[in-house]
This record gives sequence, C-alpha cells and structure tokens, in this order.
Amino acid sequence: MAKPGFIAHLVLIVGVAVLLPGRAAASSTRSSKTASSSSITETPRTQKRIARLRHTRATRTASSRRRPQRTRATRSTSRRHRRSYERFYTSSYADDVTEGDVIAGEDAMVRAAAIEALGNMNGTVVAIDPGSGRVMSMVNQKLALSGGAQPCSTIKLAVALAALNERLVEKTTEITLGRRSRINLTDALAHSNNAYFEALGRRLGFEKVSYYAHEYGLGELAGYNISGEHLGVFPSQELAARAGGVGKMCSFGESISMTPLQLGALVAAMANGGTLFYLQHPATPEEVAGFMPKVKRQLDIAPLVPAMADGLAGAVEYGTARSVRYNFSEEPVLGKTGTCSHDGTRFGWFASYAKTDRGRIAVVVFLRGGRPTFGPKAAEIAGRMYRSLYDHNFFAATPSTNASRTSETQSGGAAQ
Repeated sequence: MAKPGFIAHLVLIVGVAVLLPGRAAASSTRSSKTASSSSITETPRTQKRIARLRHTRATRTASSRRRPQRTRATRSTSRRHRRSYERFYTSSYADDVTEGDVIAGEDAMVRAAAIEALGNMNGTVVAIDPGSGRVMSMVNQKLALSGGAQPCSTIKLAVALAALNERLVEKTTEITLGRRSRINLTDALAHSNNAYFEALGRRLGFEKVSYYAHEYGLGELAGYNISGEHLGVFPSQELAARAGGVGKMCSFGESISMTPLQLGALVAAMANGGTLFYLQHPATPEEVAGFMPKVKRQLDIAPLVPAMADGLAGAVEYGTARSVRYNFSEEPVLGKTGTCSHDGTRFGWFASYAKTDRGRIAVVVFLRGGRPTFGPKAAEIAGRMYRSLYDHNFFAATPSTNASRTSETQSGGAAQ
C-alpha cells in the first residue's frame, strides 16, 4: 500500500505537467502579438522609391530577356565590322630599281647618296640643280619618267602660290574653319591642313586653279628631250561636287596626275626665285661638258616664296616633314609632304630644297606601295640623302665645283 507522502508527490508532478503546455501556448501567443505589433512601417517617400526600383528592375529584366545573348564570336564580329581598313595591292619594296638607268652624265656623288637613301623602297629620287635645271641624278628612271600619280598634298604648293598671287591671303591671314578653329598660311603648310586649302580652292575657283597649275608646269612635259618622259594629267573640268569639287583638287590633288619631274621643276623655280627651266638630263660626259640651261618661262613668284618659306621650314622643323631631322639638321631645308592612295596603291611624296648659297639642290622623293608608304617616309629618305651629301662636303662646294665633279665621272659612272 502506497504511502500518503508518495501519493501527494505524484499528484503534484502530474498537475505541473498538465499546466505547462497551456502556459507555453499562452507565451507563444503573446510573443506573436508582440512581434506583430512591433513591425516597421516605411515612410511614404521610401515606399515610392521602393516602387520605382521594382519597376526599373522589372523593365531591365524584360529587356534582357528580349535581347539575344552575345556570344564571344558575335562580339568579335561586331568589332570587326566597326574597323575599316583600306587594302593595298602594291608592295612598298622593290629590288633592282636602278636597272636600266642611264647614268653616264649624272653626278656620281649625288647619285650614290640617292641610291643609299632610297634603299629597297619602291620609289624614285630626282635631284635637280635649281640654278640650271640640270637633273643631277634620277634613280629609278622608269618610275620618274612615268605618267605620274595623284600629287596628294604637294599640290598645296601651287595652290598657295596662286592664292598669294591673287592676294586672297597673306602669310599671316587667318581663315576660319569652324566655330573655334582659325589658321594661317604658315601653320597650314607646316601641318598640311586640308580644310584650309579646300577653302582656298573654293575661293580661287576652278578657272584660276587650272590657269596657275598650267603656268607652274602641270599638264605639260617638264623635260627637254628626255627620252621616255610622260605628260601627267591636269583635267579640263572641275571634279564633280559629290567627289569634293575644286576643294578636293586643291587639298588632295584629286583627279590630277603629276610627275616627279613636274614637281621638281616647280620646286627648283621656287628655290631660284622664279625661273622655270626645262629640265635636262645629260646622257654622256660630253653632254655635261656642253650643257646649256634652257628657260621655259619666268614665273612671277619671287615676292611670294618668302611668304611660304616659314611654313615650308616649319614642316621640316615641327610639322609633317620633321622626319628629315632624324638624319639631317645642319643646313636649312624647306619642303612639303604628301600622302594619299588610289586604287589599292598608296603614294608618298616629299618635295624640298636646301636653302644654302652653296651646294644648292632640289630633291623630290616619290614612293608607291602599301601601308609603309607615306609622305613622312619620303621626307626621311630625303633627310638621309642630305646627310650623305653633307658628309661628303657637297654643301661646302660652289656650283662650279659641283658641275666639274660630273665631268670627272667615267662612262661606267656611279655604282648601282
């Protein structure tokens, strides 16, 4: 029989067990009510912002679902489409460019310097005595005597002379090219500013551009009885307006074909004060001994050239022809570069003359090829040639001494 104390203890334990679940449920209910009553409510401003963010995310998500996924191949194709490269089909390099040259009447020193400077580039070098029109050397005569090519920016020499002669501009006259762009003749020549010369061309008009171009020797033979010389082309009509009109003719030489000899004759006339000589290329030592200059006509450019001199010197000092100074800076050189392309061939021009009282020479470098071919490269070649001539005391010699060097050249002539 159980003891009374044990029974009382058991009743107490059972009672506690019955009461505990009820208390736990009541505690849980109170906790839920407390949590419910303490929930955070956003301000109206915050609620509007949250709504806007939800709308933006929803729009972006829908847009990304509609847009096709860009694979790596798609991105690569897109990049290729944005890039546009001109394709060239003519090599910038050539072997045996001197093959077939007639050299017996050339200046041995000048020819050697020209050949060394040109190297294996696909091009020609023409060196002229500005005081007589004698071609002292013509490397790669097949190219030099060909029908020529688009003159690119070297046409700006003739355009500048024409504009100065018509008194459209002076050396410091600025032309407005845009809302915040103004430039004068000196800077336009030094940096070969196309917009400036397009503006000059439009002010001159095709009739005057054509007149002065022919006056300065374009569209006619530059040489006197030089076998194999071609004429070049100056069009009888203005370039179509959709192709740029007379402006493009005066900035890039569009629709014009100029030969290295024509450009050389003009630069030589600028160097000597306005005498446009027939260029002569003696073929034998006897022809050199009996050489007589032949004047084609006198150009009224002596007062105009000084207005261009700073610009042409600036091109060599700090402009498009500064590559001359990679190799030569001892004597002042004035020059103009040109770069353009046509039908898969790129052209590089540099026309220059050394502005010295002794050892005067005008040099034209013309290159044809692909991407390595451009005006500054032609200028670099001219700089190498001037360097070689300087190292051989060419610029310390008088013109009579220069002439006597050739008479000493044997029929075997200069080394190829």
